[in-house]
Amino acid sequence: MAKTIVQTKPIFIGGATVALLMVWTLWPWPRPLFPTMFQVTKSKFTPATQNCTTDPHGVNLCHDDPLNPTFYDDPNLSYSIEIPIKDWDVKRRDWLEHHPSYAAGAGDRVVVLSGSQPWPCKNPIGDHLLLRLFKNKVDYCRINGYDLFYNNAMLHPKMASYWAKIPIVRAAMVAHPEAEWIFWVDSDAVFTDMDFKPPLERYKNHNLVVDGWPNLIYEKKSWIGVNAGVFLIRNCQWSMDFLEVWAGMGPQTPNYEKWGQILTSTLKDKMYSVSDDQSALVYLLLNGKYKWRKKIYIENKYTLSGYWAGIVDSLTKMEESYLRRAKGARELRRPHAEVVREYYAAAMRETIVKEGDGGGALRPFITHFTGCQPCSGNHPGYTDEACWNGIEKAINFADNQVLRNYGFARPDLLNSSSLSPLSFDFPS
Repeated sequence: MAKTIVQTKPIFIGGATVALLMVWTLWPWPRPLFPTMFQVTKSKFTPATQNCTTDPHGVNLCHDDPLNPTFYDDPNLSYSIEIPIKDWDVKRRDWLEHHPSYAAGAGDRVVVLSGSQPWPCKNPIGDHLLLRLFKNKVDYCRINGYDLFYNNAMLHPKMASYWAKIPIVRAAMVAHPEAEWIFWVDSDAVFTDMDFKPPLERYKNHNLVVDGWPNLIYEKKSWIGVNAGVFLIRNCQWSMDFLEVWAGMGPQTPNYEKWGQILTSTLKDKMYSVSDDQSALVYLLLNGKYKWRKKIYIENKYTLSGYWAGIVDSLTKMEESYLRRAKGARELRRPHAEVVREYYAAAMRETIVKEGDGGGALRPFITHFTGCQPCSGNHPGYTDEACWNGIEKAINFADNQVLRNYGFARPDLLNSSSLSPLSFDFPS
């Protein structure tokens, strides 16, 4: 859900002052945790499963469910954040053993989650902006082979606003045992590099990946040391436990007000004594060194959640830089099908990294419009023009990366209605 939390990249910290005005186990040796990802035993497979065909991605096209019982047959199973699930790693491993077509490649499978409120927006252009923000996520997931679940239902009546994401993430873990990672992206965040994929191998020893800066967390004890609006969380028991503890600071608990006071006294720059998910996450990092902190990766080597105010003004120059470099590489001017764009994206990235900055930088992965609230229209400290023009510019910057595979592009990032056909050898 959209929330008024500020990104903490060093070049973006300048926006923090304004924004402050707003309110993963062990298995008996030598059997690995998820052998089904690499070597699946066949003793439990039913004939239907053995004979079922798969698509090029290894997905079971019969959509059958073997008769062998799994955790889904447990009458005590609950998708609710309030009812704990135990032995989730065992349950998920067993499910994968019964579904070998899904076990193949499970370690790299990602489900992207986002969502917004179930009622119409107050802002006159809010629903239009949410539609375009949704389209951006659909495009990114289609291009990169990710599943997307966009939710607009409150899965817990008391966990609204920024807390609403936690019940969704918890339910998605149960609904998607085939996925290793759940990727939450706030509705007001834009994928501005449609070809970049999170480097999952980097996080092999971690269960939660969040954008942030360790010095702001551990030295300054700042509530903006992380941005909780975009994160990757591993589908495992550790995460089940973490979500339970995290949610325990939310508005559905009897200690909600007390937690607000604790967070305010712990985080010196927190101005409001209300328990919010981001402050709660920082608190758990500060006070859970062995249980939580060692499994949480603070990512700042790329823009997992880039603060928009430090990005949008550079997007036009950045697009020009990409096009200029593409002119010098013949293969990058060759028309190609969208389904093979990964090869061309890698060629472009290699060109940029090889040449260095040279008047342009790598595209930001995600540009997060923290503080703009496109649905409600509330954005203390920001003007309407800055927010709405910024969102339009970021969306069109991302959409041009999509449209070029269809032969068109928007020449003006601030004009969504203007569209131009591309020459055969674009850019030439």
